[in-house]
Amino acid sequence: MSTFKGRFTYAVDEKGRIALPAKLRKSVSSNSKGNFVITRGFEHCLYVYPQDEWNRLEEYIRSLSFLDAQHRFFSRTLFQWATDGQLDSQSRVSVPQELLTYAGIENEVMILGVLDRIELWSPSVYEEYQKNQPHTYETVAEKVFKQTL
Repeated sequence: MSTFKGRFTYAVDEKGRIALPAKLRKSVSSNSKGNFVITRGFEHCLYVYPQDEWNRLEEYIRSLSFLDAQHRFFSRTLFQWATDGQLDSQSRVSVPQELLTYAGIENEVMILGVLDRIELWSPSVYEEYQKNQPHTYETVAEKVFKQTL
C-alpha cells in the first residue's frame, strides 16, 4: 500500500514528462514495480495511481452496477482517460498531451501527495480552486471530524 503526502512544484519538459519527487517515490509500494496509471481527476487535476492502488480502485469499480446510469458514466469517463505509465531512468513519468491540456498544465506542475494517489495540478488552476472554496479549512475539518468522533 502506498501513502503519499506533501506538495512540490516541478517543471514539465517539452515531451510532457514529469519527475516524481524522491519523497513520493519512496512511498510507492514495491508491488507497483514502478508502474502507474494516470487519469483525469476532479477539479481539473490529474490522478496518478501506483499500479497496486489502481488495482484496488479497479476492483471497487467492478463492484458497481452496470445497470446504474451514473455508475456507467463514471466508469466510462475514468477509464477512457486512463493511461499506463512507468518511471523512466530519470524517475519521470510521461503524461499524454490531452491529459495535460485537460488539467491546464504547461511548463510547471504542482504535485500533491494525497494518501493513495498523486495529484498533478496547474499551479494557477490549484490557486483558483483554493480561492473559490465556499468554506475554510477549519470549518470543513470541523464537519469532517464531527462525523467520525
